[in-house]
Amino acid sequence: MIKEILADADLRMKQSVEVLRHELTRIRTGKASVGLIEPIKAEVYGGEMPLSQVATITTPDARTILIQPWDKSTLGAIEKGIQKSDLGLNPNNDGQQIRLTLPPLNEERRKELVKIVKKYVEEAKTAIRNVRRDANEHVKKLEKDHKISEDDSHEAVDQVQKLTDKHIKEMDHLMELKEKEVMEV
Repeated sequence: MIKEILADADLRMKQSVEVLRHELTRIRTGKASVGLIEPIKAEVYGGEMPLSQVATITTPDARTILIQPWDKSTLGAIEKGIQKSDLGLNPNNDGQQIRLTLPPLNEERRKELVKIVKKYVEEAKTAIRNVRRDANEHVKKLEKDHKISEDDSHEAVDQVQKLTDKHIKEMDHLMELKEKEVMEV
């Protein structure tokens, strides 16, 4: 029973790390990246669809993202979706494609992005702590129901803490890498 609790906690913690990793790819670093606009949705065909499902997205150079819709009638909806996003980018629609030019990041904006990185990391750490709490509650319940001994309970709680420490350390490492990437000129 303890093994299942530990395996479940480990899996859920790994998922939290992966969600953080995905969120961090969306943070702008001054270089054009398709991941930057992946979460943006456009209202097309009666629903919201991710840009990657309605257009080809490329980065012809380090400062430009090019969006070529498969159906030219969706250009306006794609443009609106970009404008509604919190990226602060001005889409340039030429009637065939949309070009996004990324301005160079100034020092103030870089510091704002680092704060956003830290916020994402803190939210992910909270998710891991919640997993730890749930796992520890399951262990305590097993002990209370006399299904495991007190020693086994303490050992399981220690194992859960080791998992927590391991995943939080990984998140801290991701945060350091992203901060370094954002702050590089």
